[in-house]
Amino acid sequence: MPHKTLTTIQPRKYQTEIYEICKSKNCLVVLPTGKGKTLIALMLTIERMQKFPKEKVVFLAPTKPLAEQHITSFKKNLPELFADMQLFTGAVKAEKRRKIFQEADIIFSTPQCIANDLKNNLYNLKEVCLLIEDEAHRCIKNYDYNYIAKQYKSQSTHQRILGLTASPGYDTNKIKDICKNLSIDEVELRTRDSVDVNQYLQELEFGKILLDFPPKFEEMRQVLKKIYNDYVEELRKRNVLFGPVNKIILIQLQKKIMASLARGNKNFSYFHAASACAQAIKIQHSLELLETQTLASFNKYLKTLFLQATKKQSKGVVKLVSKPEFNYVFTQSNEMLIKGEEHPKLAKLIELVKEEENKNENIKIIIFTQFRETASTIVRKLNEVPKIKAKVFVGQTKKPDGEKTTSISFSMSCLVGLRVEVGVGVGKAPSSSWASRGEMICGFS
Repeated sequence: MPHKTLTTIQPRKYQTEIYEICKSKNCLVVLPTGKGKTLIALMLTIERMQKFPKEKVVFLAPTKPLAEQHITSFKKNLPELFADMQLFTGAVKAEKRRKIFQEADIIFSTPQCIANDLKNNLYNLKEVCLLIEDEAHRCIKNYDYNYIAKQYKSQSTHQRILGLTASPGYDTNKIKDICKNLSIDEVELRTRDSVDVNQYLQELEFGKILLDFPPKFEEMRQVLKKIYNDYVEELRKRNVLFGPVNKIILIQLQKKIMASLARGNKNFSYFHAASACAQAIKIQHSLELLETQTLASFNKYLKTLFLQATKKQSKGVVKLVSKPEFNYVFTQSNEMLIKGEEHPKLAKLIELVKEEENKNENIKIIIFTQFRETASTIVRKLNEVPKIKAKVFVGQTKKPDGEKTTSISFSMSCLVGLRVEVGVGVGKAPSSSWASRGEMICGFS
């Protein structure tokens, strides 16, 4: 029984109840972030491997850091000699992956890696008694999860599929597609309001802090808005833009114009509209950085536009950076950075962190930001504060030469020794599970 094998952790009642259903049915488990989906996967892994001792388990996660998080969790909670656990990455040569797959008991991997190996006939899934797909809401369209699930269903002798997700979405048809693609028999759904989950949560407190926008920032914003409005007016005069305008509308318009040009449209006005639309989007993005991010990230983006102009990547960006107004804003931001001025949110954030640290020197704080550059700036500033240790938590990124790097290769839950953790948001709201453990969450967006 799993509970006899697990000596370092005790499953909650709802986890045990969900596990019992997963033993006999292919299940999609929907639980809030941090509420124990991985433990259910762990218990089911133990059960399947005890039932089929000569077979193996494949645990898929969409990113390498997430796969690493799961293998770390399994190694922490399983007896040392329970199973041979291996992490698959693209850096491991194909022939070595074949050997590892044959010898390992539990394989943790991204779907891309396993899918490529199956397509190249390196091995098959005949002896896989459990397939786990984390972030199962991705199991739609042509994502590799679907291909692997299909191969698994045709190859495995003793099949069991477990899908895990915190956000299946609200589209009923999408959820039906996920269940169909994974051959799901049962959906086990729990929310923060579920009686058996709610008892493990603490009340969350939310606060909004309003700050005045500095006059110098406002001056730069008004100059950029003038440039932006000029581009928008040009789009209206060329009869390609009607009604209200925002970033999403501009991006959609750009796609529409480019698609028309790709089909052979020789309309002279469309060529100019394409350029105006592209520059409007750039200015809109710079406004967003100025208003919501750090002055350093705003200034860095302006520098990238100058670099694009130097390389003559487009006539439109050359004209943009040659505008006196644009150069004024760039010069102004340079002077402010030299004087040590920054967005007021940064100073307020540091003030909040200091206050919390003074109350509890062992506190852990996670700060979510919208952009990677902002996270780096925040970390640099926080590390200037005595007794505060901060690091950036991000997934994979690409260097200019195309090489992939990983800033931190372990999960947030493993970073318990850090005083402050700064992360980059990836489309999700901050997890309430951090607050449920008496920690603090800050948003910087």
